[in-house]
Amino acid sequence: MTDRSKKYFNPYFGGVMVGLLMLLTFYITGRGLGASGAVKNTVVTAMHSIAPEHTEESTYMSRFLSDDEHPMNNWLVFEVLGVIAGAFLSGSLAGRLKLKVEHSPKITSRRRLVFALLGGLLFGIGSQLGRGCTSGAALSGMASLSTAGFISMMSIFGTAFIAAYFFRKNWI
Repeated sequence: MTDRSKKYFNPYFGGVMVGLLMLLTFYITGRGLGASGAVKNTVVTAMHSIAPEHTEESTYMSRFLSDDEHPMNNWLVFEVLGVIAGAFLSGSLAGRLKLKVEHSPKITSRRRLVFALLGGLLFGIGSQLGRGCTSGAALSGMASLSTAGFISMMSIFGTAFIAAYFFRKNWI
């Protein structure tokens, strides 16, 4: 009998499923997928809870506040909650739901977490500067056959390929 915790989804099947999901999302909502909007709405809501005057006076954050609709009442927030729930369910069904830090034997868990935190911060800043995350810019852009989507995807993978040369010792 095979160990279920070592079995992963076929990446080609997963890619086809993501593509079909993108098409379904465009058909149902008229828009593609993206996660950075949910993070932005969560940050605006948190900031408004902590410092309402600052948030209301902020040129950027005040755009997302409205008397008619709460920032957390956005379909992107529910999309991300669904992704988290689906990941939890998938990990549970596959027997991989464990609290651990996966890293190369060449580095410590602490170093892995520091790099993950720095990468997440840079990704968050980049998604705001680029007005969207990779799923919004590249995947949704490519699904709508946008030239910018293809350029975004090539830029993302090209930069990752170059950066991987310098950071590969942290993973392999």
